[in-house]
Amino acid sequence: MKYDILIIGSGPGGYVAAIRAAQLGKRVALVERAEVGGVCLNRGCIPTKALIKSAQVYLHCKEAARYGIAVEGEVRPDLAAIAARSRTVAETMSKGVQFLLKKHAIDLISGFGRLRGPHTVEVDGTLYEANHIILATGARPREMPFMPIDGRHILSSKEVLLLERLPASMIVVGTGAIGSELAWFYAALGVKVTLVEYMPRMMPLEDEEVSKTMERAFRKLRATVLTGTTVKAVRVVEEHCEVEVEGKKGSEVLTAELVLSAVGIAANIEGIGLEEAGVRTERGKVVVDEYYRTSCKGIYAIGDIIPTPALAHVASAEAICCVEAICGLNPAPIDYTTIPSCIFTSPEVASVGLTEEQAAARGIACKVGRFPFTASGKATAAGERDGFVKLLFDEEERLIGAHLVGGSVTELLAEPTIAKAMGATAHRIARTIHAHPSMNEAVMEAAEAALGMAIHV
Repeated sequence: MKYDILIIGSGPGGYVAAIRAAQLGKRVALVERAEVGGVCLNRGCIPTKALIKSAQVYLHCKEAARYGIAVEGEVRPDLAAIAARSRTVAETMSKGVQFLLKKHAIDLISGFGRLRGPHTVEVDGTLYEANHIILATGARPREMPFMPIDGRHILSSKEVLLLERLPASMIVVGTGAIGSELAWFYAALGVKVTLVEYMPRMMPLEDEEVSKTMERAFRKLRATVLTGTTVKAVRVVEEHCEVEVEGKKGSEVLTAELVLSAVGIAANIEGIGLEEAGVRTERGKVVVDEYYRTSCKGIYAIGDIIPTPALAHVASAEAICCVEAICGLNPAPIDYTTIPSCIFTSPEVASVGLTEEQAAARGIACKVGRFPFTASGKATAAGERDGFVKLLFDEEERLIGAHLVGGSVTELLAEPTIAKAMGATAHRIARTIHAHPSMNEAVMEAAEAALGMAIHV
């Protein structure tokens, strides 16, 4: 049987590509060696958000008196039950994806897919032909030689999701989205957490003001944050871990029951036949053009295996663009300057576009508007006053960046993302009436501040 489009990998890039291709009338097959939905749905984005919600509920219960609610008896977390709920959430979403694949008559082929040419894929000994092949094989946690993951004491994000007992202490190496979210989850449940970051500040890709706010938030949880600190070696000694670091205080050895390695990801490009098919790679990523065509005609690549932001929503957008290009719809290439990014700690972090530092490096003179949630009636009523909205505008007063930290700001990010994509000005945002009281009034207020029209600050 020959398919119009065959996709290897069923994550948020692969399954979206398959469904869009089917919607456009193509005969489609999807190859998956593990769980449908990929890492994001099964061992990443979705289960971690379930864990974080449980931790938030726990903190709300502990702090119920602040809201005039009396809670009798001990409130304590049950990690086994929390993990079980997380798995149930992931399984529910996976079943939903399987339903959609069946609904669109997409053939799901179980096994490891490997290229055998520009139009041939081998799956566990069986050959499948296709006019077009899309590689969406995703990524895995990166393993560093000085911090070998053993699955018992030194963990990756995969193993740390499956713990059924709270450790007494944990060292988290890396403060990107994965490290920060999991560090917050365990710190919120009472684990003694130490975060170690090589860069001068935590969450180093975020705006500097956001980073400083989040360092304070972690310290409120009694977590230790070590920035500008290099991990030299990690050793397991008598059922605990010793982490040799060098930082502002010189060399020292940290100890903890567990270590979480959250130092990034590595693309899954080994063993899938790229060399034999003549697919070009650079620095561990597949090289593609603006429509995700590789150096081999008929083979495409999307998601974490290409040098674009390794985010689920980016993979999905690339999937749609790639398939529509294959089908002759001439889609507009993706604008990578308008990619939203979220970190689901508490407070949350959300951003799109340039930071002040990036704008200055490009010689862009910015107008900056800020609005603190301490001045928000809705945030005050909700007891979530930490954080702010910060908007950056260029000389023509068009939005070029937005940086938010606070309660539920990942839900507020859509407005500045759309505004940036549409070239909205500060005046337009400031004069768009926002509902009161609401958290997203802060976007309007920040735009007013940039124009020198602030009412509430």
